[in-house]
Amino acid sequence: MELSKNDVGILALEIYFPPTCVQQNVMLTKALFFHSFLLSLFSIITLVPQEALEVHDGASKGKYTIGHGQDCMAFCSESEDVISMSLTVVASLLEKYNIDPKQIGRLEVGSETVIDKSKSIKTFLMQIFEEHGNTDIEGVDSTNACYGGTAALFNVVNWVESSSWDGRYGLVVCTDSAVYAEGPARPTGGAAAIAMLIGPDAPIVFESKIRASHMSHVYDFYKPDLASEYPVVDGKLSQTCYLTALDSCYKLLCAKFEKLNGKPFSISDADYIVFHSPYNKLVQKSFARLCFMDFLRNASSIDESAKEKLAPFSALTGDESYASRDLEKVSQQVAKPLYDLKVQPTTLLPKQVGNMYTASLYAALVSLIHNKTTTLEGKRVLMFSYGSGLTSTMFSFRLREGQHPFSLSNIVSVMDVSGKLDSRQEVTPEKFIATLQLMEHRYGGKDFVTSKDRSHLSLGTYYLKEVDSKYRRFYVKKGSDETTTENGSLSNGH
Repeated sequence: MELSKNDVGILALEIYFPPTCVQQNVMLTKALFFHSFLLSLFSIITLVPQEALEVHDGASKGKYTIGHGQDCMAFCSESEDVISMSLTVVASLLEKYNIDPKQIGRLEVGSETVIDKSKSIKTFLMQIFEEHGNTDIEGVDSTNACYGGTAALFNVVNWVESSSWDGRYGLVVCTDSAVYAEGPARPTGGAAAIAMLIGPDAPIVFESKIRASHMSHVYDFYKPDLASEYPVVDGKLSQTCYLTALDSCYKLLCAKFEKLNGKPFSISDADYIVFHSPYNKLVQKSFARLCFMDFLRNASSIDESAKEKLAPFSALTGDESYASRDLEKVSQQVAKPLYDLKVQPTTLLPKQVGNMYTASLYAALVSLIHNKTTTLEGKRVLMFSYGSGLTSTMFSFRLREGQHPFSLSNIVSVMDVSGKLDSRQEVTPEKFIATLQLMEHRYGGKDFVTSKDRSHLSLGTYYLKEVDSKYRRFYVKKGSDETTTENGSLSNGH
């Protein structure tokens, strides 16, 4: 009998980010968003101000918060890494949605954080499923900078839509810890893991025909030194590559849409637009770029007043337009009203957690669902995924409320974004830097035990306990009686 494959997409989402964070600038207030079914409330809680990263680094006032557009940055303590975050987020999703681990048929991980050059992160996650007798799970890891999560997502969606699908759920995990060497890029770090349950009859539905990619060979951001966790970054080139990829994907998507539907596509046809977010200022520039592209195409989304302001830049070549500060300034001014409507609701977690690499794009989607839960029925969300090196795709979702437990309102309730943000522990820049220095020393190392102080971790969180003399990594779930066996797997203590 043919299995139903209608409305394939994301059934459920869960997010985890470390509870340790550092403020980018001195903050006297923290915004907390509380959502109920009928009402969205906004409240402000006064915090004790402390020195933040911008002040500690001696950066000019507003460089991190205005120049980068960031507010706060999460980072892993010595007892957390991309594997522990993955274990935490997968176990949490399965538990909260009451999913039998035997119901998972494909599991793929997207990450650029290298723990092992051969053994995939997916194999560590198999510990959760082996305990329940399920070893029949396809998939491994996908790696290419920040794009790996999107590649993993496409692979799992394609599996569900294919003749290979056996009727079980797919699971996608995006997990990364973004850290940088001392210097201007360090404030653009972050860390998180996201799990996505994939199947038919989803509330977040793929519009599979609306998709366009741009791939190229460049050295804008890469990690050639396997002895170091830190990347080599050409910041200016990376921004240009991002915008070039955005232009190319958008042109191709518009052409495909018109061919398919017989009418032009513009930003007016997307209710919300979600960008991969290395830092929020680039997101602002990117949306402004789409407005400029619509202007060049004479799209109906650009009104007469905006056309007048953008007209002086119409003759610029592509390279000239990327380098023009005047165009950047004017296009952002023109785009601001639409940005506030279509993009700003997606920016909460990227600004509060930082650059999450593969998880960044989907954390922005989580932010949108969190902020606009009750008004998303029938809305189209345009997604732009970018990974340096470079790989990029623009694609589209249609949102609907769905049926409990796979409904947008339940997704928001399960994720509890406000609660997770509010329960974080802000640390001093000195402690943040000391943690990075310790991680530098241990990167690729062996024969060490992590700190026994795990008071900052909530119950149910997985953590790295030790790495033995054979480089084997041992993880434990906080609050349980689980210990580790000789091969590094989890088992119940006696």
